[in-house]
Amino acid sequence: MILVVDFGGQYNHLIARRVRDLKVYCEVVPFKKAIKTINEKKDEIGGIIFTGGPNSVYEENSPQIEKEIFELGIPILGLCYGMQLMAHTLGGKVVAAPKEREFGKTEIETEDSKIFDGLDKNQKVWMSHVDRVEKMPEGFVKVATSKNCPIAAMENEDKKLYALQFHPEVNHTENGKKMLENFVLNICKEEPVWTMENYAKVAVEEIKEKVGDGKVLLALSGGVDSSVTAALVSKAVGENLTCIFVDHGLMRKNEGDEVEEAFKDSGMHFIRVDAEKRFLDRLSGVTDPEQKRKIIGEEFIRVFEEEGKKIKSVDYLAQGTIYPDVIESGHGDSAVIKSHHNVGGLPDFVDFKEIIEPLRMLFKDEVRDLGRELGLADYLVDRQPFPGPGLAIRVMGEITKEKLDILRDADKIFREELEKSEVAKDVNQYFAVLTNNRTVGVMGDFRTYDYTLALRAVSTTDFMTADFSRIPWDILDKVSNRIVNEVDHINRIVYDITSKPPATIEWE
Repeated sequence: MILVVDFGGQYNHLIARRVRDLKVYCEVVPFKKAIKTINEKKDEIGGIIFTGGPNSVYEENSPQIEKEIFELGIPILGLCYGMQLMAHTLGGKVVAAPKEREFGKTEIETEDSKIFDGLDKNQKVWMSHVDRVEKMPEGFVKVATSKNCPIAAMENEDKKLYALQFHPEVNHTENGKKMLENFVLNICKEEPVWTMENYAKVAVEEIKEKVGDGKVLLALSGGVDSSVTAALVSKAVGENLTCIFVDHGLMRKNEGDEVEEAFKDSGMHFIRVDAEKRFLDRLSGVTDPEQKRKIIGEEFIRVFEEEGKKIKSVDYLAQGTIYPDVIESGHGDSAVIKSHHNVGGLPDFVDFKEIIEPLRMLFKDEVRDLGRELGLADYLVDRQPFPGPGLAIRVMGEITKEKLDILRDADKIFREELEKSEVAKDVNQYFAVLTNNRTVGVMGDFRTYDYTLALRAVSTTDFMTADFSRIPWDILDKVSNRIVNEVDHINRIVYDITSKPPATIEWE
């Protein structure tokens, strides 16, 4: 495996995606836990990558790393802040370069180096820095320069230490993937064996070993993550798995019935719990999105506990937590972007021996691949992503049944029209949001004062970053006309043209 050490940069988890694209397993750890993780997994780690970060290495309280990490004989690649940290820690000098700062596409001239094997001497890369290495540590040589950065890359080949001032993980670095491939496969000698076939075998065996003869309760939403978790856990424990579908009244149009239809005859123990009133009562008057998530996460667990007691002797709770959930809910010293109901939203007390999260280290596209490997139907594997809190975070402000029904009808129209077109195949997630804004409109000869509906559609591979989709105007026009004519209490439609970052995909 490759260990990515996180120093707080904005592109850090793209590094993990790029490594996994090479079919090599990779984990991200906060810098404070790096040495501990290396000591625990030293026989598994074939290479280490230091990420970028917003700090200056020479400032007090900036993220640092123990010097011993460079003496372990494990190849290390430092990127941006990671390069500066390597230089600073090993006796080089890093300085602020206010007149020579570089942001955006930059041309570099490279020297002979294993990092640049198979590439032309001149390369276009993505720079984003205000500091630079002025003096390299002893034993290092310069292997790339740019107009404003005399040391754009450096290496100590004998000690297997490499560093790039730019970001090879972003698409703007034209041959960045090849540079990472050179490091991971050629320098670290990792083998490309990270496949979902292998992952499934290992995960099934791990679940068998952990659970033994114990009983497992699974939160089944019918979404991709929980469906794949169900298939995986079922392979491991068979009839000892009970799947509970909590119908919280926050699903899309007809979705509760569709989930039941898909799983009731699947061979798994399937229980549907009608909890709409319970959830809506708890959410009454709540407007803060974080509080919504916490309440829903807690209610989920309480329902599972109650149902588990009816089944008797339930030992484990299985969940479809995936890697982006973990990252966004706060990873080490990273900021909490939003709590996910199955990560940050859980109450402190959970009445199970342990929680099983077999997808915890997978990105969304890997989960879909795993689902196909497990033989799940395409309509389940390719199902539109749907957040655990459901429509609660797509209704802005206070949640009422009336607002939920308005959103359900509007969302169904948007999805219907998009799925009729060729555009849908290029859009990874699309949905409607009922805002809390009311605006003046005219219908017939009458003044209206009704809700504004927002439409959201994005293209992404890993759901860590996303670009808004360029839906043709004629489709948006048809969607808008249908919604205002067919759905009561909506008189204005807007389209969200914000990418992630700076926005998240969901509105709350």
